[in-house]
Amino acid sequence: MRIVLDTNCLLVSIQEYSDFHWLWRAFCEKRLGFCYTDEILNEYQEVISQYYSAALAKYVIDMIVNAPHAERTTLHYKWQLITADPDDNKFVDCALNGGADFIVSNDRHFNVLKDIAFPKVPVVRIEQFKHIL
Repeated sequence: MRIVLDTNCLLVSIQEYSDFHWLWRAFCEKRLGFCYTDEILNEYQEVISQYYSAALAKYVIDMIVNAPHAERTTLHYKWQLITADPDDNKFVDCALNGGADFIVSNDRHFNVLKDIAFPKVPVVRIEQFKHIL
């Protein structure tokens, strides 16, 4: 199973004491794969550095980039499906171009995708994804 992980969910999953650490652990144990783009990695780097440290951000990025079960996705088409926060489209476009099974996000801007028939982009909250995994 491959997912695109929104930054908010990555942020809460990387700390060992977090209730959501199971998600990062599942990735590290190769029980799930990530799709990512350079733009997504840049956002991860920026946000993790801001909330935690540059050293942790580098560690997380290195883990993702060097993992054989993480795939760098090239965007051949940008759908621009989220208008309320266009910055979130990088995750949608990555999921569609990379063939991800889900986007995992707790961001309410992704709710609009439920009403779009085509292309279908399955989005689940982190709590829901635990049951799927």
